[in-house]
Amino acid sequence: MSTTDDVALTSPQPGGAAPGEAPAPMSRREVLQALSGLFMGMFVAILAATIVSNALPVIIPEIGGSQSIYTWIVTAELLAMTATVPLWGKLADLFSQKLLLQLSFSLFVLGSLLAGFSQNPEMLIAARVLQGAGAGGLTALVQIVMAAMIPPRELGRYAGVFGGIFAVATVGGPLIGGVIVDTSWLGWRWCFLLGVPFTLLAMVLLQKTLHLPAVRRREVRIDWWGALLLTAGVSLLLIWITFAGDRFAWASTETALMVGGAVVLLAATVVVEGRVAEPIIPLGIFRSRTVSLSVLASALVGVAMFGGTVFLAQYLQISLGDSPTESGLLTLPLVGGLLVSSTVAGGLITKTGRWKGWLVAGGILMTTGFALFATIDARTSPWVLGVFMVVLGAGVGMLMQNLVLAAQNDVPAAELGAATSVVSFFRSLGGTIGVSALGALLASRVTEDLSVLGGGAEGGGEAAVPDVSTLPAEVRTVVENAYGDATAELFLIATPLAALALVVVLFIKEKALQTTSGAERLAEEQAALLH
Repeated sequence: MSTTDDVALTSPQPGGAAPGEAPAPMSRREVLQALSGLFMGMFVAILAATIVSNALPVIIPEIGGSQSIYTWIVTAELLAMTATVPLWGKLADLFSQKLLLQLSFSLFVLGSLLAGFSQNPEMLIAARVLQGAGAGGLTALVQIVMAAMIPPRELGRYAGVFGGIFAVATVGGPLIGGVIVDTSWLGWRWCFLLGVPFTLLAMVLLQKTLHLPAVRRREVRIDWWGALLLTAGVSLLLIWITFAGDRFAWASTETALMVGGAVVLLAATVVVEGRVAEPIIPLGIFRSRTVSLSVLASALVGVAMFGGTVFLAQYLQISLGDSPTESGLLTLPLVGGLLVSSTVAGGLITKTGRWKGWLVAGGILMTTGFALFATIDARTSPWVLGVFMVVLGAGVGMLMQNLVLAAQNDVPAAELGAATSVVSFFRSLGGTIGVSALGALLASRVTEDLSVLGGGAEGGGEAAVPDVSTLPAEVRTVVENAYGDATAELFLIATPLAALALVVVLFIKEKALQTTSGAERLAEEQAALLH
């Protein structure tokens, strides 16, 4: 059961109203006031995820981190957010949604403060976990609260605003992070601290403006075991991917124990999810072929996209010698291609009702983009990179949201939330695995290439992420080439994954888009059951 399902099954009652009496709807002004706090919080949460990308090449050398630490600072937040989204949705059925929102904000503020004052890699990773848990709450709860305040027929009016905020935060994050890092009197710590006052302001706004009616809660059992087993199994797998080939050999006792343990934990997850009343991942949703294929394609898109692109800022700064601000500007074609293709494809799908062609085109462009990036090195022109980014961004933009659309269109209205959350969950999970796996390969390749400089740690450990501005010219050239070649290798590995996503998309059967809203379809389904 997903967060969307939970909203549909709650019964709002105003404080003191008799059961069955309709609650007084919030006025448009009250809705806009409450949305201002919600959107400000979401903007800060998205910004926190993107602002760090251009700052990490500066942060890691300063706190003494390695290439694996670089990967885990990204992965920690992704994993925490992915694992907690379903839990926040379940909690929203049991407790005050307003209270849960404030708790999410509080976790995010605490994580941001700890990140801003981190003195070592371990403290920064722990802080990113707290940030991820808070962001997971916001991801789940903002949509639940919007559905509680706004009739379904009017939700589309505010979706464009939400999309605009997402776009601004996505585009602005790397630029803001680059400017902060390049400003001597600020420094990288303000990448984390900047969002704190805005988050506190969002909390004050919500406390004053969000007045949800009291809700008669239904009996809900949270699937704690499913959540625990899933998180533990995935985390163990990620830890193995990160350390194998560095701390211990790929074929070793440690590998056998970790992989075996992860398989057992994930198998236990499947067993638990098949037995509990309200699983974190409802297995019945996979009866739909379209949903199953959309989930698989989304996971592959997540692996390729996050795993292949998250290290672009590092490549631009270390291999090409760009400043954080310059690397932020250079990634604009990627985000621009994604936003334009997503918007145009969405509009044309609405106009024509045809969607599979866009999925196929997206798969082709994404695969082509990764293949082009597999040719880069330390001397690739920024203009050439810009073209590659537009191609890759356009492909991802056509695929990501339209895979969700395909799944939503193929299930009954009562399962809309489940289909949406499962596709999104596996995309995030694929991204987390992709960052860890490809990050581990990057660390191994760079360590091997830099071993000629004596840069590897004793005992076969990995090399620290260098500050190229402090290196002699000869050493700097070796480092630039090492990171350029290693990044190209990551995209070469991501290319067949993108091609596999394209193959999966080809097997999705196009079905005419529903012409009625989810709420109308749900009413029809419930009426049919009564007769």
